[in-house]
Amino acid sequence: MSGYQVSRRNFMKGTAGGLALTSFGSPFGAQQAFAADLASEELRTVGLSVTVQERILADFKAKSGVKAVSGKGAIFPDAQTELLSGSTAYDCWETIGERLPAVIETNKIESIPVSALKSWANIRDTFTKPNPKWGKGQQIAGQIWTDDKQTALWMVPTVYNYDSIGYRPDLVSKEEASTWTAIFDDKFRGKTGLNVDPLIAFGQAVLAMNSLGLLQVPNPGNPDKKSIDEASKFLIAKKKNGQFRALWGDFGELVNLLASGEMILADAWQPAVMAVKAQGKQCTYAVPKEGYRAWSIGVSPITGTPNKEAVIAYADYWLSGPPAAIVSEQGYYSPSTDIKKVMSPDKYAFWYEGKPWKGAPERGIKEGDLRDGGSLEQRASTVAYWHQWPDEYDYLMKKWDEFLSA
Repeated sequence: MSGYQVSRRNFMKGTAGGLALTSFGSPFGAQQAFAADLASEELRTVGLSVTVQERILADFKAKSGVKAVSGKGAIFPDAQTELLSGSTAYDCWETIGERLPAVIETNKIESIPVSALKSWANIRDTFTKPNPKWGKGQQIAGQIWTDDKQTALWMVPTVYNYDSIGYRPDLVSKEEASTWTAIFDDKFRGKTGLNVDPLIAFGQAVLAMNSLGLLQVPNPGNPDKKSIDEASKFLIAKKKNGQFRALWGDFGELVNLLASGEMILADAWQPAVMAVKAQGKQCTYAVPKEGYRAWSIGVSPITGTPNKEAVIAYADYWLSGPPAAIVSEQGYYSPSTDIKKVMSPDKYAFWYEGKPWKGAPERGIKEGDLRDGGSLEQRASTVAYWHQWPDEYDYLMKKWDEFLSA
C-alpha cells in the first residue's frame, strides 16, 4: 500500500482539493471548546487513502487539540484481517459498510451514540431512510445502525459514492464501455482491470453475467453458492484467457495503466479517472446500463480504545464539512448536506447538481464540462446494488483463493 499512498499524495499536490483545509475556517467552530478535553488523547486510524490523507489528519489535529494523530493506508481485507487478529495498534477503522458484520460479531468495534455527534443533524436521508427498492440490510441505511430507533451507529459515514467503469474514450466507445460486461469482453482481452477486493470482483462478475444471460441473480451483492460457483468459473476462465491486464488494488498503478493506454477500461474509483484527465489524457466514468455499485466509508471505534473521544471528534470533524469538500472535489460525496456551506457555489453545482463547470480549467475539467453521470440525484437513481456482507462469505473467499491461484 505504500505505493498507493505516495501516488495519491502526488496526485493531490496538483489539485484544488489539495488546498489547505484552513481556508475553510475552523471545521469545529464553537466546538473548539472541547479541544482541551482531547489534549491527553491521540488518534491512530487505518483505512483507504480515500480518507486517510495526511493534510486532513494534520488539520484535524490542529483544530481538535488532540496530542497526536497518525494514519495507515490499507485495503479493507488487509485491515480487517489485522483487526480480527487482535491488533491494538489503532483507535479507529475507516471501514466500508459492507464489512461491518465481520467485526460487529467479533466485538472488534464499538458504537457511537448519535447524541455525541454535534454535526449529525443534516445527514442525508440515504443513511436514515431505507429505500424500498432493497431489503433493509441490503443498503447502507440498514447496515450502520445498532438499533431500529437509530440512537447509535456502528459506523459514522464520512464518504460515499456510486462506482462505475473508467475508460479511455479515445480507445473505447461510450456504447462499448457503458456496461459491466465490458471488463470481461474478449474484444478487450489483455487491456482491462479488475479490483482485488473479492466482494467487489464477484459482484461485478455477477452483474456482467446477468447481462449476458448466464445468471439471473436479483441481488449481485449477495450471491448464493450456486451463483458463486458460476461466477468463479467465469472469472477463472477469463483470467486463464489473459483477459485482465492487472488485478489492481493500488491507486497509482490504476492511474498509470489507464494513462499509458496499457489498460483501456477497468472497474475504477472516480478520483483515478480524474487523475488520468489531469495528465492530459482522455478518461471518462461510464454510466453502466445495469447501474452503479454503491458504498459508503465511515469511522468505527476499535473496541477498548483509550482514545474514543478523539475518534468521536474525528467523525464529527468529517461531518462538519471541510474534509468532505476535499474528497468531493476528487469525485466522492459527503453524507452531510453541510457540504454546501463549505464548497464554492460553482464547484458544488458541478460536483453535486450536474451543472456545467464554470471558471478556469482544473484537473482536466474545462469550461462547460459536465460531471460524468450527472447530478447526485441522477446517479443515486441508477444504482444496481449496495455493497453488503454476503451470506456465503466464507465460501466466496474459498472461490476467490481458487481464482487467485488459477
